[in-house]
Amino acid sequence: MKVVIIEDEKLSAAHLALLLKKVDANIEIVKYIDTVKSTVKLFEAGLQCDLIFMDIHLADGNSFEVFDQTSIEKPIIFTTAYDNYAIQAFKQNSIDYLLKPISLHDLQFAMDKYKKQLNSSNKQLSEPFKSTYQQLKDQYKTRFMVKMGETIDTVQTNEIHHFESRESVSFLVTNKGKKYITAYTLDQLEKILLPQDFFRTNRKTIIHIQAIEKVNAFPNSRLSITANWLEGDAQIVSRERVIEFKKWLNI
Repeated sequence: MKVVIIEDEKLSAAHLALLLKKVDANIEIVKYIDTVKSTVKLFEAGLQCDLIFMDIHLADGNSFEVFDQTSIEKPIIFTTAYDNYAIQAFKQNSIDYLLKPISLHDLQFAMDKYKKQLNSSNKQLSEPFKSTYQQLKDQYKTRFMVKMGETIDTVQTNEIHHFESRESVSFLVTNKGKKYITAYTLDQLEKILLPQDFFRTNRKTIIHIQAIEKVNAFPNSRLSITANWLEGDAQIVSRERVIEFKKWLNI
C-alpha cells in the first residue's frame, strides 16, 4: 500500500510513519508534503498513492484550500490537533479524522475502516468528501448583522478588525474602529469564523489576520501585537497560544 503524508510538522510526520509501520509493515510512504502549494503541484503532476493522510493546518494555509485548486480522487484520512472541524460529518461520510497526538488504536481503527472500503471505487470514496468539504466551507460566517440604535446594518467578515470581550459582553470592532455589541460569545465565534482569517490570541480577543501590523516579543514567552484599535491586554498573545499563533501567521 502506497501512502502520502501531508504534514508540516516533521515530528508529527515521523510519528505517523512509525505508527503506520506498526499497523502494516508493507506500507510504503511514497511522499512527505508540507504545503498547500506543493500538494497541488504534485498531484497535478500525477503523484500516485492508495491513501492520503492530510493535516488540516499546513505551512502555507488550510489544507481545504487544496480542493479549491485541484481534484484528488483518493481516500483521505485527516489529522489535526483541533476538534472543531465537523468531526462527525467526516465520520458519517466515511472519511476518518484523527486527533493528535495520534494513538496506535485510533490509527488501526481508521486503517481497518479504509480496508473495508477498498471494494468501492476511489471516486465513490471521494464524492462524500466533496459534499462534506462544501458543508465545512458553508459553516463559516461571511457577514454579521449589527445594530446601532434603531438601525440594523451588515458587516462583512473582511471588514472586521477583531472581536473582544469586556465584562461578559462581546463586541465586534470594524477596520474603521466602529464597535458593535454581538450576541455571540468568543467561544461560539471561534467555531463560526474561518480559521485561516481569524485567531483567538487570548481569552478576550479574536483578531483578523489583516489587522496585524507588527508582532514583537513580550515578557514570559508571550508576544505583543501592534494593531489599530487594540489596547492593553488585548494586544498580548497568551503564552499557551504562541506556537499556534506563529504557525497561523506562517512565521
